[in-house]
Amino acid sequence: MSRLRLPVTVVLIRDTFHEAIVRWVFWGTFALCTALILFFLFLLRIDVVEGAKATISLFGQKESKAMDVAKLVRQIHSAVAAFLYMMGMFLAVFASATLMPAALERGRVELLLSKPLRRWHILLARYSANLLLVMLNIGYLILGVWAVFGWKTGVWHASFLYAIPATAFMFAVLLAVVTLVAVFSESAALATMITFAMMVMSPILAQHKLMAKLLSSEWTRQVWRGFYHALPKFFDVGGINMDLVMGRAVSNWAPVWTSTAFGLVVLSAALFLFQKRDY
Repeated sequence: MSRLRLPVTVVLIRDTFHEAIVRWVFWGTFALCTALILFFLFLLRIDVVEGAKATISLFGQKESKAMDVAKLVRQIHSAVAAFLYMMGMFLAVFASATLMPAALERGRVELLLSKPLRRWHILLARYSANLLLVMLNIGYLILGVWAVFGWKTGVWHASFLYAIPATAFMFAVLLAVVTLVAVFSESAALATMITFAMMVMSPILAQHKLMAKLLSSEWTRQVWRGFYHALPKFFDVGGINMDLVMGRAVSNWAPVWTSTAFGLVVLSAALFLFQKRDY
């Protein structure tokens, strides 16, 4: 990036952060992440007994596990990583769906376009700022939970931190959808609904092998497979996240590549549409 564009990009990103603070989007997300960290800090208790048995206590309910403590903590990490992956994604999409259309509101977008800036520069800076904003909160949440577990158990599985790039990657893909819908409709509600619909459909579409047996005709099977391969793999990437956290080898990276392709195509469509729109 040229020296001329770097300060402008920084200003555009700073403007997005300022708006997130003014609209309480940043502080609201930060507060929810802090509440989740405090939840694990005060409501989860893991006592190590005789070096090989652990007692887990949550909401006052205790359960003993006669297993290696490190293995137990890794299993808990896996469950928590799956929960944070879903929760973090919902929070992130909701926050970005508020901020992205705000920049394209009538009256404001004209002011931005009156500046000597390329349209793609404005939109990509807004996209990058939203991504950075969410990554800061996701990183804070996952690092905080990891620190709580490490402090309580003395076991520090660094593989738990794979949840940060996995969550950030999937959010970057879904943010492209939010950006396209925002450019097309300028509606935060519609951007939220469409993105959440993709997230909800993902685990259903992922059962394409089962549905191939249940569907009665070949063309319906092809349609189902087409939707599965075309749309982002929120569910499958979540499975990869679990494998990484558990320290298992990932057998299939295809969901990452196809989701990346989807995100690039959708973001390119958003840039093209923003370039052609008449404000």
